[in-house]
Amino acid sequence: MPRKSQRRKRSINTRSGLSAFLRRPAVQFGIVAMIALIVILIALAGSGSSTAIQASEINVEQAYQLYEQGAFVLDIRTQEEWDEYRAPNTTLIPLDQLQGRVSELPKDEQIVVICRSGNRSQEGRDILLAAGLNAISVSGGLKEWSAQGYPIEGTRP
Repeated sequence: MPRKSQRRKRSINTRSGLSAFLRRPAVQFGIVAMIALIVILIALAGSGSSTAIQASEINVEQAYQLYEQGAFVLDIRTQEEWDEYRAPNTTLIPLDQLQGRVSELPKDEQIVVICRSGNRSQEGRDILLAAGLNAISVSGGLKEWSAQGYPIEGTRP
């Protein structure tokens, strides 16, 4: 009868179950191939989204450049704020109406979302992005726009 130490060696040297399965070359190749496939899929997903990702917020100077190039500028302030002052040739859709009026906006061009100080424009931008539109918000809003001397209709803030 073999000694206990010999029995232990035999049981350690005997490969069975999961250990034996994982030692098969075909299984090892399959694991490596699966890991490679996952890495490739992650790389492809990352590269695809990196081209689609743009800045979600721009400063007033950048907004004015887009404005001069004919960008669609959406003012999401209230009607009362709009009546006081606004950037010329912009469109008003108050933030509280935006969700229901998304269909009025261009689907094939970038929308520059602006408000008084830049806070509401982020919320408006997010509504438009969720609707599948290409939108960007303006930090500083129309207060900063006016402070920079860009065109304003109405009484300057």
